[in-house]
Amino acid sequence: MKIGYARVSTLEQNLDLQKDALKKAGCQKIFSDNASGAKSERPGLEKALDYVREGDCLVVWRLDRLGRSLKHLISVIDDLEKRGVGFISLQEGFDTTTSGGKLIFQIFGALAEFERNLIRERTMAGLKAARARGRCGGRKKKLSPEQVKSMKKMAEANRHSIKEICRTFGITKPTFYAYKERWSNG
Repeated sequence: MKIGYARVSTLEQNLDLQKDALKKAGCQKIFSDNASGAKSERPGLEKALDYVREGDCLVVWRLDRLGRSLKHLISVIDDLEKRGVGFISLQEGFDTTTSGGKLIFQIFGALAEFERNLIRERTMAGLKAARARGRCGGRKKKLSPEQVKSMKKMAEANRHSIKEICRTFGITKPTFYAYKERWSNG
């Protein structure tokens, strides 16, 4: 059975074009959403994905109607494939029920993995370059080295409660304990 899914991004847009194309393609049931592609909550898509069964085929008018991103699109199609559900995109002629369609899907998957690897490599190179310039990642320290010394003296003197020390330096208890762990270990 062919199950259709249609989506428009704004209330001003109309689903008729997509629904007509899905009916013409033989969809017996059509689910729809009126939501931006960037939104993760799309009840129509969730219902369509719950409705399809092994041997069914989910049909969309265009690929961008289904996925928020390439990664999301591949994830949805991969899940469908694992469940024995085909996928067709009418405008792109993409059909995972054919060997050519499966090949295209695998190419998309390889491209998405390549993109993730490039991002990771650029991030690692950026961190390495920053470290070479003497910069470390992470949040800027709340207290100066002098303040940490003063705080340590106050804590070791046992004349002030942790609450008082935190109030004095404008920090929280978890921050105090993080500093304490650093001066205890090193």
